[in-house]
Amino acid sequence: MLAELAIATAMVLLTVILHGAGLLGLGRLMEWRERATGQSRVSPVSMEGAIVAVLAALGLLVLHGVEIWLYAFLYRGIGAVEPMREAIYFSTIAYGAIGFSDAAMAPQWKLLGAIEGINGALLLGWSVAFFVTLMTRFLPSRHHHHD
Repeated sequence: MLAELAIATAMVLLTVILHGAGLLGLGRLMEWRERATGQSRVSPVSMEGAIVAVLAALGLLVLHGVEIWLYAFLYRGIGAVEPMREAIYFSTIAYGAIGFSDAAMAPQWKLLGAIEGINGALLLGWSVAFFVTLMTRFLPSRHHHHD
């Protein structure tokens, strides 16, 4: 169990660092867009607004996909889930905290799969918070007029 917890801890650290770097990258792209256009706000009914929203969503999906595949490669590497398709499937349902079944997971590694679920739920929540913050740029700026 200690080896399992050590591997789970390493994966949590790796995915949290990777996720933080990915969100930082996406945030920097938004800053670059602001400098390039001279505008911090995006019109939600513009082509630019649609492109920004779609690219942000796709960026988040890619980031989660990489993290899911890292767990899947780990599962294959330690012999916890076979074949690769099953490892990717298991990782996806664990990461998304969907949890259909852990029957594919070798019994001695089931705790690792459960920890992936907690890790994934946290990273998905972090992405939602990031995306909501990003989408606040679509709101009209609030100018307070003092008469």
